Amino acid sequence: MIYASKKPGESNERLISRFKQVMQRSRVIIKAKQDRLIPKPSKLKARNAALIRERHRAEKARAKQYN
Repeated sequence: MIYASKKPGESNERLISRFKQVMQRSRVIIKAKQDRLIPKPSKLKARNAALIRERHRAEKARAKQYN
């Protein structure tokens, strides 16, 4: 859990800016945005299939060089 406690004599604006800096350093906002944009299962299947095809093509190309 991320928090920023107010230091003695610190203004509210400075506290907010310090909290924002802590949030950016922890990458919580980036993770939340990525989780919001999760691809649909059909797109995941298509992507994984494309990666598998690419690997097989590379293996065939390497095997072809040795023949």
